[in-house]
Amino acid sequence: MTTLPLTPLAAGYRMPAEWTPHAATLMIWPARQRMWGDRYESACAEYAAVASAIAAFEPVFMVCQPGEAATVRNFCGSGVEPLEFGADDSWARDAGPIFLTNDSAEVVAVKFGFNSWGNRWHPYDQDALIPDRVAAHFGVPLFSAPLILEGGSFFIDGEGTLITTEQCLLNPNRNPALGRTQIEELLHDYLGASKVIWLPYGHSLDTGPVGTDGHIDGVAQYAGPARIFLEYPTSPESSEYDRARANLAALEGQTDALGRPLQIELFDPPLDAEVSYANHYLANGAVIVPVDSGADVADALSAIQEIYPEREVVGVNAETVATGGGGPHCITQQIPAGVL
Repeated sequence: MTTLPLTPLAAGYRMPAEWTPHAATLMIWPARQRMWGDRYESACAEYAAVASAIAAFEPVFMVCQPGEAATVRNFCGSGVEPLEFGADDSWARDAGPIFLTNDSAEVVAVKFGFNSWGNRWHPYDQDALIPDRVAAHFGVPLFSAPLILEGGSFFIDGEGTLITTEQCLLNPNRNPALGRTQIEELLHDYLGASKVIWLPYGHSLDTGPVGTDGHIDGVAQYAGPARIFLEYPTSPESSEYDRARANLAALEGQTDALGRPLQIELFDPPLDAEVSYANHYLANGAVIVPVDSGADVADALSAIQEIYPEREVVGVNAETVATGGGGPHCITQQIPAGVL
């Protein structure tokens, strides 16, 4: 496979929005057992539950270790196809390729640099090769971008507008030689972003040994054209109270790349929630939402249903995935229509 000489945008490609039709979803089976510790089996069960929920709406491809295909099938059932490529960890949103399309519905993939969230976990050489192996499997051309970037650190609407956090993309453990303007130029050339909106913060717990330095998918999601889902706790007791207000201030009065005013959908999460409800995944016709054992789950899902009236809202237990620093969005990566 030959890496293409042009940037994707110069070749006519841009990343479509997550809400556009998918051919399938990519996931990675839990691999780093020492991170999960005695919750490894629980992690496998939750990954399988997310995969099965998505498989009711679209096919799922699950990267796993050589020899683990039978395990994946036993856990996940039909609709989930194992790919024995090998992996170091299990976060497809961050280590997997990012797929782009053009006006002719042709698909390419982009490989961004991956340094295991600021060199937190070693080794990560197998994770860094997942874009190459996935692109080769699906027979799509692969671009290589000169930027360390995880998929969970941004959202894009497919029409030029990208949202991200300063906390993550400007962290010196990613691209210390690049400033804000240079990063924006690369987001333009490799994803098609003509306007970047910077939120100050990700989730307050998204730091430390299993954190990502403030990925945006812990606090927000692109709900549709010019519509932003934003976690916005109303209780001052929430650790996210001040951060959410700073993020809202960064969004208020903003327009997207086409000049449309942004509509902010505020979501008040249960105070005792152990998961990030913002870390949900938009599958074909569905919203896959992380839930825990809290008493307010039904109310939370009802509020999310109001934001996505045209989609089926599916709650999946993800308490263990949350202890690893993520949710359904972190462990998935959409494959746009046209690949299969």
